Formats: sequence, C-alpha cells, structure tokens
Amino acid sequence: MYDITKMTLDDLNNIKDNLISDFDDFWNYSVFKSELESDSSHYLVVKDNSKIIGFAGIKVTVPDCDIMNIVVKKDFRNQGIGSLLLKELINLSKSLNIKNLFLEVNEKNTPAISLYNKFGFKKISIRKNYYKNNNAIVMRLDLK
Repeated sequence: MYDITKMTLDDLNNIKDNLISDFDDFWNYSVFKSELESDSSHYLVVKDNSKIIGFAGIKVTVPDCDIMNIVVKKDFRNQGIGSLLLKELINLSKSLNIKNLFLEVNEKNTPAISLYNKFGFKKISIRKNYYKNNNAIVMRLDLK
C-alpha cells in the first residue's frame, strides 16, 4: 500500500541527487524548490515504505489550475502510481473549488496521454515545438 502526502522540502532534499537519474529531466532542484515554496502550488508525494517513488503538483490560478507534473520513479512505472497521483490531484483541485484543470503533455508521451484520456481530459489545442522538437498537447478537465 502506498502513502500519499503533501510534499515537503525534506522530501525534495531526499530525492535531490536522484531527480534526473531516477525520475525525469524536467526541472532542476532550485526551480522545484521554488515551486514547493509558492503559495499557489500544491505538491503530493507517494511513498512505498517511506521511500519516495513519485510526486505530482498543481499551480492554482483561480478559478482554474494547471498540473505542473506527474512523475513516477522509472522502476515503478506501469503499476498504477500515476493514476493514484492524478486521482489525488483531481480531488485536491475539487476541494479548492477549481473549475478547470489544465495540462500540457508531449505529443510523443503516449502513456501519459492515455492516462489523461482515461480520466476524461479533452484535447483543446496544440503548442508547436513546446518540447524541443515536439509539440505539446494542451488538455482540460471540467471539474464543475
């Protein structure tokens, strides 16, 4: 059974040296630290026996919010952890009275796109060359 809690700076420091190797090359430590310290950001962490195996976060811009990331440790992927995190982000957004939940996903990231489709997200636009040479698909979930 996994434990999902609010992410702390201690949690970030615990994975600091493994952010790129065990998770993904998405943000550096200082950018992530700034996100955690922002009043408009909310991050969750999932642990397996107190070991961090994933995290996810949103940035609130009332009445909407953006999913900033959902990241699962590489050797724990395809085990439903991303679904658990996404479900918790949706519940958190609802508790904050958010109307729409937005995200951007690399058009080549088919596992993530499948996950978002499964939860009812709809494609609303494309951002050309957003991820180096790949487009971003912008998706929205109506929470009201």
